[in-house]
Amino acid sequence: MDIQQLTQEMHHFVKSQGWYDPDSPRPQTARNLAISLNLEAAEVLELFQWGEEPIDQQALADELADVALYLLQLASVSGIDLEQAILKKLKKNVERDW
Repeated sequence: MDIQQLTQEMHHFVKSQGWYDPDSPRPQTARNLAISLNLEAAEVLELFQWGEEPIDQQALADELADVALYLLQLASVSGIDLEQAILKKLKKNVERDW
């Protein structure tokens, strides 16, 4: 499955929850998604709070998936082709003087 297909699956789930509805208690705006992305990333960090490795690998996998889903959704609602953005950024990084 590629990024586009994952994005479609994510949108299907969000729509099924009614979160794209105009009167949703969880408006899926870029701002709200950016906040949610940050909160989920903090949950990843929390797993490393007291050690070098997380105790629960499944919890890490779940939190990383949450981060990825919010990232996909934020890119999509912002009109950004995430796959192209990643490839472009990788090219910039290769050419960058570190």
